[in-house]
Amino acid sequence: MRKIVLGLFLSLLAGLMSCVSVPKNDAVISGIAWWDNNGEEVNAHASCVVEDNGVFYLFGEAHTDDNNEYTGINCYSSTDLVNWTFENKVLGVQPDGLLGPGRVGERAKVMKCPSTGEYVMFMHTDDMKYMDPHVGYAVCDRIDGDYKFMGELKYKDSYIRRWDLSVFQDQDGTGYLLTHEGNIYRLAEDYRSVDSILVEELVPGGEAPVMLKDKGRYYWIFSEKTSWERNNNYYLSATSLAGPWERKGLLCPEGKTTWNSQSAFALPVVSGVDTMYVYMGDRWSYPKQGSAATYVWQPLTIGDGEISIPEYQSAWRLDKESATWEAVESNIKRGVASSVFSVGEWELTDKGFRSKEAGARLSATIKGRQVALYGISEPHSGYAKVTIRDNKGVEVLSTVVDFYSQYRTEGLKLLSPVLPKGKYQITVEVLGTWAESYTKSGKHFGSDDSYVYITDFGSIK
Repeated sequence: MRKIVLGLFLSLLAGLMSCVSVPKNDAVISGIAWWDNNGEEVNAHASCVVEDNGVFYLFGEAHTDDNNEYTGINCYSSTDLVNWTFENKVLGVQPDGLLGPGRVGERAKVMKCPSTGEYVMFMHTDDMKYMDPHVGYAVCDRIDGDYKFMGELKYKDSYIRRWDLSVFQDQDGTGYLLTHEGNIYRLAEDYRSVDSILVEELVPGGEAPVMLKDKGRYYWIFSEKTSWERNNNYYLSATSLAGPWERKGLLCPEGKTTWNSQSAFALPVVSGVDTMYVYMGDRWSYPKQGSAATYVWQPLTIGDGEISIPEYQSAWRLDKESATWEAVESNIKRGVASSVFSVGEWELTDKGFRSKEAGARLSATIKGRQVALYGISEPHSGYAKVTIRDNKGVEVLSTVVDFYSQYRTEGLKLLSPVLPKGKYQITVEVLGTWAESYTKSGKHFGSDDSYVYITDFGSIK
């Protein structure tokens, strides 16, 4: 009898536990670190998203903070573009060859081939000095499975010596490879080779190509060549892939450097009613790409033969059923720090605390499930190490936040993963370093100093 009662109790307890809702994020927030189901930072840069059987799959470069050497392609899944589950490192470092040790592997893009049913991934491979570009490809019979690297994509038995790339699948299932400088290659029926070239060298200087199609019109997005620096991305338009293509202008307001990002992909969200597109961009942070590089995902505005992102959406939510979106008011409560103390030299301004002294620390105690950090980004800003500890002093999070921007902007810099409700101490430490990069000709891009500017702390209860 006791066993029966105990069994009933455990069944009831399991039922009750299944009804307890686990707190989740409810909006796409650009420019901050995202966290997966394991509480780890989503690490999938220069990415693409493929919707398959109602699930979104995110593919992108797995980066470290050491250098730009290839470490693999990660895959995550989501039903809302907000909460991500880590699925698999779908393509790792190969024993040797184009994706072997000491190589670069970038801009992975995946399409499902209609004629074979297999998933084909394309990527740019190179040496560490970017002097040996190739287009590689890999295949898999499952979208989130282990992809097999097949080597180089060829056209008439010749290799394609290109670097920045993307893909586009037209409504009839035909696949296309897009590359820097404005090249369009039509893929063979099995996507494993190039069938023909539609457009050659149309956009000198154009990098990070992205394409979408809406109501019979094609749009082709590019960035300028500014190393890892963000710039004012622009686009072209045509009613045929073969052209003629017309240069239309900037994607975002001039001077906003595409809302601090570089183009990576355009995701179509299709419903029975309409189709909307999500611009996917990278906010690079060289050399700390693994921890400090983030994502800028924004709804695209399309109309009258033009596309744009006229206003920056700090937080927005997708309605997948209707292929629409709405802006979301933040549910982060600000000014909740019960105590704030500092170590080292911090300048107190009308906005908050500012320092460039390496090792200077600012700490605050906060209650809640998620801890938030607000600050100001400007051309003279650098890196900060952010650490969160629980009330027992156990470290629950350590990451790096990049405060740099070409233009001054204020906002959310960090929102922690969902944690057990409690009291936490967040510490911001100035690292005294900053994001910067150089072109092959030696031109410098990035910040010129290491300032960290903190304006507020917040929490979600």
